[in-house]
Amino acid sequence: MPKLIKSCLLVFLFVVFGVVICLGVWAVGAAVFGLPMIPESVGEPDPTLTQLQETALGLYLLLNQDALDAPAGPPGTAIDLTVIEGETASIVIQRLSQAGILNQPNVLRFYLRYRGLDRGIDAGLYTLRGEMTIREIAEALQFSQPIQNTITIPEGWRREQIAQLISDLNLSFGEIEFLEETSTPPLFFTHSFEMPASATLEGFLFPDTYLIDPESSAQDFVFTMLTNFETRLDPEIRQGFADQGLTIFEGVTLASIVEREAVIPEERTRIAAVFHNRLKLGMPLEADPTVQFALGVQADGNWWKPALTYDDLEIDSPYNTYRYAGLPVGPIANPGLDSLWAVAFPDQTNEFYFRTLCDGSGGHAFAVTFEEHLRNACP
Repeated sequence: MPKLIKSCLLVFLFVVFGVVICLGVWAVGAAVFGLPMIPESVGEPDPTLTQLQETALGLYLLLNQDALDAPAGPPGTAIDLTVIEGETASIVIQRLSQAGILNQPNVLRFYLRYRGLDRGIDAGLYTLRGEMTIREIAEALQFSQPIQNTITIPEGWRREQIAQLISDLNLSFGEIEFLEETSTPPLFFTHSFEMPASATLEGFLFPDTYLIDPESSAQDFVFTMLTNFETRLDPEIRQGFADQGLTIFEGVTLASIVEREAVIPEERTRIAAVFHNRLKLGMPLEADPTVQFALGVQADGNWWKPALTYDDLEIDSPYNTYRYAGLPVGPIANPGLDSLWAVAFPDQTNEFYFRTLCDGSGGHAFAVTFEEHLRNACP
């Protein structure tokens, strides 16, 4: 081994030995002779630390005391940190460092250990910013917010589909509780929206993205959805329904059919116009989605049978608008704002028919007469 390397190694060992001796002397002196320990400004040490651990960590923090009270990272940086069950303080520190919130991860690591705060980081959500000090971050990590689940309800889903989606989340309620809670409208809601006493909340569970606390009940979530619906159904839409001769319940029912029929958003108001025209003449709506709703879930788990047969059109259900004129007995899905608007403010046309185009676009060919409607059939 070269002499230079030997010399460096000896110096290193002497330094380490000297530090250990100093720490030991300090610790013994503090315990026996009452020598001063780490200043209180560093913080109260964890009582489970040995004297040597307390002294070593305390000296490190004393040397880095300025870093304890300076911004931990660049001002303007922030993170909503989700800590999952089982993640250690070291993993949390590593993630904060990678996110750019923490410039000196070791200072936070040793501060948490010195104070015993590394054991207090629970699963949950933490909002942390770069301008916070190490002390403030350590304190913030002791108080988690509940982890909220994000759930997005697509437009045109029926409540059973929503219930199935909920069952996949880690919530305090599941599919059965949600269906029970939505099977009967609250009394105030029934009166506000002119709903029959026998109605469910189908149609009024407003499609949107929601944040749900894990401890929320089915009643809490449904109330949030209904409140959202009440807010979105503004006075202009309500007046639009009235101008079309519809109650709110009838308007929502028709909007749910428009939602299921319209694939191209721009066609909503035109489709709504066709249904309005048919209703005024007492013609059956003959809307496929109402039959799909009546048929219910299929063997493959699909709630909306894609290809209806002539036998399907004969199903005896008050929702079947091929057999029964007028609106079905209630909404068949939960419409979005655009479909509600389309029913309130339809196009002004004299069209009574539409059918799917043959080009696979999802668009429709509209017709005034039945003969024209027949000519629009695919070859």
